[in-house]
Amino acid sequence: MDNLAQLLKESWTLVEEQRDKVAGYFYARMFLTDPALRTLFPVQMDGQRDRLLEAIVTSVQTMDDPENFDDYLRSLGRDHRKYHVRAEHYDTMGDALTEALRRTAGEQWTVEYDQAWRDAYQAIGERMQAGAAGDPNPPFWHAEVLSHERRGPDVAVLTCRPLQHPLPYRAGQYVSVEAPRYQPRLWRTYSIANAPREDNVLEFHVRAVGAGWVSSALVRRVRVGDLLRVAAPMGSMTLNPGSTRDVLCVAGGVGLAPIKALAEELAVHNRTRWMHVFVGATSRDDLYGLTELYQLAAGHPWLSIIPACSADPGFTGERGEIADVFARYGPWTTHDCYVSGSASLVRSALRTLAADDVPPENIRYDAFGEI
Repeated sequence: MDNLAQLLKESWTLVEEQRDKVAGYFYARMFLTDPALRTLFPVQMDGQRDRLLEAIVTSVQTMDDPENFDDYLRSLGRDHRKYHVRAEHYDTMGDALTEALRRTAGEQWTVEYDQAWRDAYQAIGERMQAGAAGDPNPPFWHAEVLSHERRGPDVAVLTCRPLQHPLPYRAGQYVSVEAPRYQPRLWRTYSIANAPREDNVLEFHVRAVGAGWVSSALVRRVRVGDLLRVAAPMGSMTLNPGSTRDVLCVAGGVGLAPIKALAEELAVHNRTRWMHVFVGATSRDDLYGLTELYQLAAGHPWLSIIPACSADPGFTGERGEIADVFARYGPWTTHDCYVSGSASLVRSALRTLAADDVPPENIRYDAFGEI
């Protein structure tokens, strides 16, 4: 396994800077081999290409960690049922992927690299199919929008409830969401912003950024009564039920969503652990979700909320980049640490935690974009 992982990482460096080219070859070969597969994908393919390559890179990076490799791919297989992927499609995708890598790398590609990717894809496909076959839940849930509240020009907080049986998940996980009325066959991932509840309601925090078709629809077009599709939960940024360590949470933007869910879950049973939540923003107008956290903290003295603004001279709270702010409150060496937000925020937070000698196994994070 170690030699295989090394070959995969070496070969990936040959094409890493040409991801768009890899994706273009991959989809062209796949649709040429099986034209019917095109109907499973959205008309706009740019976002789909990004997700494909993210899944490839993540799989390669976890190949030398068998437990995480297995868990990630089984959950990916469960998630991909929403695309109506069948067992026979995996062979077509594997052949297309290997050819795309070979053509992009050119003369630097070797027979050893080719075989390594074939072996890896076989392992990937087997685990994904096992995950899909072993999940008794439906590929996705139809969920009715119950409320929709704008929290600024680009942010909305909305709730929905699955119409079928409840969606099982843990606080801190995320799901793929489709708005079929507005953007059919286009899915995007969003963290669930509340801990599981008896009424089965799911809360999402969505920011419409750039040309994000699904996010824009969820913020600006979706109305109460609309139906969404919500796929199986994924992600491991969950509380360790066996831990007695205090908790540090760092959030930026709509990265607040899973942190809020973690705080709600801890509120159900916590008696001994302190939770410190640092929320970073550029200005006070971007601190859209503090009211609910303050309400939760009012009834739970172990929970503290520390907002910070990096570019708001009139803000009366903490000022500066969030990584610098929470570092001043440390050390955090003996805490369970959770970080959620943009890729740049997560990178800076992880550097701060590493400098504080926090053990890597005590850190979990979700980043919106590449780390």
